[in-house]
Amino acid sequence: MTAELVRGQNHPLSETRLEIRVSAGAAVMAGATLGDADGRVTGAGSVVHPAAHRLPGLEVPRQAAADTRISVDLAALPEAVHRVSVLLALPEGPGGPARFGATAAPSVVVTGPGGTAAVGYTITGLDAESAVVALELYRRQGAWKVRAVGQGYAGGLAELLRDQGLEEAAAMAAEIHAAVAAPAASAVSSVSPMAAPAARPSSPAASSSPISYRHPGRTPAPGPAPEAISGAAPADASGASGVSGASDASDASDASGASAVSSAEPDGSVPPPVAGDATGWTLDERLYNQVWGMFEDLARSVAAYRSAADFAESRLERELDEALSDPLTRVGPASDAARDAARARHAELVERARAALDRDLGQLAAESEVVEHALPPAFARWDSPAWHGYQIPLERPFALRLGDLHLPERTDLRIPLLVRLPLERGLWIDSGRPHGRGAEPVDSGELRRRAVETAVLHAARLLAAHPVGEFTVRIVDPAGAAGDALAPLLDSGALREPPAAGARGVSEVLERLTRRVDLVQMAVRNDALDSLPPDVDTAQQLLVVNDFPHGFDDRAVTQLRYLADEGPAVGVHLLMVADRADARAYGPVLDPLWKALLRITPVADDHLADPWVGHAWTYEPARVPPGSDVLREVLGRVGQARRAYGI
Repeated sequence: MTAELVRGQNHPLSETRLEIRVSAGAAVMAGATLGDADGRVTGAGSVVHPAAHRLPGLEVPRQAAADTRISVDLAALPEAVHRVSVLLALPEGPGGPARFGATAAPSVVVTGPGGTAAVGYTITGLDAESAVVALELYRRQGAWKVRAVGQGYAGGLAELLRDQGLEEAAAMAAEIHAAVAAPAASAVSSVSPMAAPAARPSSPAASSSPISYRHPGRTPAPGPAPEAISGAAPADASGASGVSGASDASDASDASGASAVSSAEPDGSVPPPVAGDATGWTLDERLYNQVWGMFEDLARSVAAYRSAADFAESRLERELDEALSDPLTRVGPASDAARDAARARHAELVERARAALDRDLGQLAAESEVVEHALPPAFARWDSPAWHGYQIPLERPFALRLGDLHLPERTDLRIPLLVRLPLERGLWIDSGRPHGRGAEPVDSGELRRRAVETAVLHAARLLAAHPVGEFTVRIVDPAGAAGDALAPLLDSGALREPPAAGARGVSEVLERLTRRVDLVQMAVRNDALDSLPPDVDTAQQLLVVNDFPHGFDDRAVTQLRYLADEGPAVGVHLLMVADRADARAYGPVLDPLWKALLRITPVADDHLADPWVGHAWTYEPARVPPGSDVLREVLGRVGQARRAYGI
């Protein structure tokens, strides 16, 4: 049960390893100060912030984000530290800092190592303030407590740091703002075609990863959080547009060749990649953060290459125009020489950009190979040895693999698409015809069959990744259209009950799950989980709905929308297999439902858009290798374990 604090209220902390999760209506910078027994902050060495993001027992992100996390290990703090003040600040824009009153109220949640929320606090009442002391962790009589502070500062970060007792407050605030703005600033000022790509200003729609993982030597950069990837195809997927044309040719010729991934040792050698080389309390969390760090690096490298290529193309056009406008080079041998020189410079720039990209992609491919073999079953491909040695897990998984992502510059470099568990959003497997430019041509019947098979694979992975009895799958198939695709789940005994068929079956399942959501919500609000009726299944639930909206009346549609909105918070998750065109009779009524779900496809399709640099990522669904029995073997062990426990 999460304790929701009000300003000034405190609460004891039972764990020493904590994660402070920040959610805001705009990108915020996170930091913290360390105080002694009297609350004094002794100097710059007692402040952790984006420009100096790590101290013993404390780590904050290097970039601003709408959703961000701070890692705290109270046991690892120096003995002299008795107080940790958690700071939030809005980055400065061209017109100075924004104000918290113009955005949704920020909230902070303190969780334990297992992700269980212990304390929450929504910082209300802010207006002109652009910096705030959100929380205070303090030691009292050998025990740690947390206090909701919510003290805002209209004078911004400098005023906040000055109030913390730092004499160099203004200089430190400027350093922090400069560190956060550095990627964006380089986007405006850089004219080098080989410079790192421009990072778009952080916003709720394009926030940085909750934990900023960087391989040693890599340039830190903001990147999209998993939740920021949109199911809508981008209007323009040509890459970053922050690198502008150079004022003269010398600007490009002096390019340093800096690339997005640069991890060379001082002697020029490249250190071998290591799996789990990221921040996190557990190996699974470190691997998860490393995978998303690889995603960010691939996005940066490709954006840098595309920006350089665009710059080279624009410079070629400008030089050709100049040659045509000059009477001395408009015609004759001088004209041919000017054109040839311009094309040679263009080819050289593109070649240099491609060489830098190939070097970066080679390093990422080597890291991907090492990481892929270290992934646990919940993260692994179906052909991974992790599945061949599968055992029923004893702990809940940290995340789930939904498939792979890649870009056209190197299609064999695949980044796993991982989502945190429990699912905060439902999934929608689109059985309609894909619209992406790289979509695989498949007829409608085959597409629907593959959509159901994809749903079965995700349901099987969720069942196999959870301890026995902690996850239940229910299937609604009104017309029995799923056919043989459900055979692995049915034959293994992994399902608690057969798929519900017909309008009556749909109604019964939705009524049962709606009742479960209502009862668990009331029990959580009243801290009375022990009083739930014995027929309420408190395990995590996945409702697989096939061939929507066939078999659904208006009441059933309303219940489905309710489950999609309210279910995830109390352990009921939705997986839809549907063609949106089949539900067009409902008009805009179902628009919120589709938007609430993460859309994936049963065939390869470049429909996933990342709002950070505008890439259109090709999504590859997870598939079992042809002829492999791994799915039936894994589900067979799941079913056997369920029977052994009488489930």
